[in-house]
Amino acid sequence: MALVWPMSKDPVSDFLKRLTVEMTGRQAEKVPLLRDKLPAGTRVFIALIEAGDVAGQLDAAKGLAQAGLVPIPHIPARFVRDLEDLKSRVGALAQHAGVTEVLVVGGGAPEPIGQYDASMQILETGVLEANGIKRIGIAGHPEGNPDITKIHGEAVLLEALKRKQAWLKSKNIEGFIATQFLFEAAPAAHWASTLRAEGIDLPIHVGVPGPATIKTLIKYAAMCGVGNSARFIRKQALNITKLLTVNAPDQFVDVLARLHVERPELGIVAPHFYPFGGFERLFEWLRPKLA
Repeated sequence: MALVWPMSKDPVSDFLKRLTVEMTGRQAEKVPLLRDKLPAGTRVFIALIEAGDVAGQLDAAKGLAQAGLVPIPHIPARFVRDLEDLKSRVGALAQHAGVTEVLVVGGGAPEPIGQYDASMQILETGVLEANGIKRIGIAGHPEGNPDITKIHGEAVLLEALKRKQAWLKSKNIEGFIATQFLFEAAPAAHWASTLRAEGIDLPIHVGVPGPATIKTLIKYAAMCGVGNSARFIRKQALNITKLLTVNAPDQFVDVLARLHVERPELGIVAPHFYPFGGFERLFEWLRPKLA
């Protein structure tokens, strides 16, 4: 019998039941665990951390589909060599893993490996819709993207979101925004409010770091350029005795759940979990909250 989460009147529990999670191709061995812990149809994002791991991403997508989960591969523009490379990988994902949803991102590489360096370029090729992709996510950065804002400023990110939303609507393709992880809800709420004021109305999946040690979280925060919401984590990291203390996102998720219910105009529809402390720790934390 497929796993089904029980009905609940608890807003936090109901919000958490809308979750999506993220993995990499190198974590394909975790697919059985995800199958056992998540209801069929749960969306699982597959990040592409290294340009050479396309085959691993495809294998993970196949495994997730076979497990009854919905694979959402990342397509990082800077990790695509050319149009033929894009056609090959999207075609393989659609044909062999039944992929109909993707997340298109710029990619964290300092230099592109080929002719693309922005996600808008990937969208404009027409390859996604030609391969039956029906739902496309784009990246959001509530606390900015240092790689871009240091050079071009925050306005560039906003204009890019507007262009992508306009493209999605022109193609009648369902879209959504998946954000970089952060550590508190206030910046996400402020950012979402700004988007709505600018006419961007795509639903938002807010990135939430799963339970992990302070040491692990500070490592990822430094790697990903996470902004001011990480100040609590950085402060804790100054105390060497607290480095192995596990930090869980209880308060963060509680506030997101309230925003989901009380301020629906913000369009915060779900938490997107980054399992930095491991899937086992994430599911152990989630278990009593979903009962």
